Amino acid sequence: MPELFDTAAPLPHRRLKLDTLVRLRWLAVGGQTAALLVVNIGLGYPLPIGVAFFLVALSAWLNVFLKIYYPAPLRVSEGAAAFQLAYDVLQMSGLLFLTGGLGNPFAFLLLAPVMVSATGLSAFNTIKLGVLATLCASLLAVFHFPLPWPGPEEFKLPFVYSLGVWVALVLSLGFMATYAFRVAEEARQLADALTATELVMAREQHLSALDGLATAAAHELGTPLATIYLVAKELADELPEDGDYAEDIALIRSQSERCREILQKLKSLSSDEDRTFQRMPVSQLMEEVAEPLRGFGAEISVKVAGDGPEPIGSRNSAIRYGLGNIVENAIDFAEKSVELSATWDARAVSISIRDDGPGFAPEVLTKIGDPYVSVRSMIPGRRSTGGGLGLGFFIAKTLLERTGAKLFVENRAPPEHGAHIRVTWPRSAIESLDNMDAPDFSRHKD
Repeated sequence: MPELFDTAAPLPHRRLKLDTLVRLRWLAVGGQTAALLVVNIGLGYPLPIGVAFFLVALSAWLNVFLKIYYPAPLRVSEGAAAFQLAYDVLQMSGLLFLTGGLGNPFAFLLLAPVMVSATGLSAFNTIKLGVLATLCASLLAVFHFPLPWPGPEEFKLPFVYSLGVWVALVLSLGFMATYAFRVAEEARQLADALTATELVMAREQHLSALDGLATAAAHELGTPLATIYLVAKELADELPEDGDYAEDIALIRSQSERCREILQKLKSLSSDEDRTFQRMPVSQLMEEVAEPLRGFGAEISVKVAGDGPEPIGSRNSAIRYGLGNIVENAIDFAEKSVELSATWDARAVSISIRDDGPGFAPEVLTKIGDPYVSVRSMIPGRRSTGGGLGLGFFIAKTLLERTGAKLFVENRAPPEHGAHIRVTWPRSAIESLDNMDAPDFSRHKD
């Protein structure tokens, strides 16, 4: 079995920790030991106790072997995890064979390894374990030792009741495994999408920190550069103007002067003089979102109207990226035009994106915003050939919500057609947003 634990191989999408499997098996060993002791010693029911404890000891020795030869934090491959869970199914089937088959009240513990697989492994391995458990249950329904029972008479369940137990076990196996797999898969997809969001944000925060690093570098380089400039000036004063080194000294002075100008520009990147540039009104935000996307197949119009003075917020790349992704998605499906409109009052700011395309399919509307759900891939006529996983829309939605926004997604009311996405913030949130980052994100297409 050592070859199943290939620690040099890259980690796949799903890997269970070896320690998790070992702990679950210890729990099974403890429960099986207690049940055998209670039935045989506590209740005095006869059963092949020696062979039964041999199967329990086999699981215990397997755990001891794994703990000795492999580190606890090791994440085993899918094949290794499926192999161990298959062993657990067979070991439990052996105990049930010795203690009454499906007539044993603990027969439903056959489901446990399949449930673990459904929450941690792929559908393919879960189906294989389910088939194995079903085969074992089918054999146990026919072949098994008598159920431990007091007295000389053998306890036998009616055939119809045994068949009912088998049907209930198989149906429970299918339903519970499917349910557990879907819940775990959605959780994995959500975790992956959130990780992608965090990576994008980390990249942007790293980029936004470069202006601070540039200012620090300019400050540190200022002193040696000033020394070079001063020495070059003194040499120029002392040496004759028509000397052999006059041209070189003049070049040093001119290049030093140029370096001082460059460093001065770097110092101003994070200065207070640039604060005006770091803030912009909503109308300018709309133009900055729309301008890079003009000329990509649909006409973009911008409309701005509101009650009272126009809100002014900071240059927030999370907002620009989120809105830009939604507008880009609208362009992909629009027939001729995409409309951006902004309204505001004393309490809220709202930005709407409308297109004249086919709109959202009814079966997709309820899932929009979930990771790995294509936003409008079920609708014919899509021009975009992007990824189609819905991850870009999920990231955009997550980033916008982190700024205090709420998203409302719907289709336009007849006779109009197309999608309508409205993003709304409290006005106080827009006007108090910090300058989180500067450059735009690379596009994540839906």
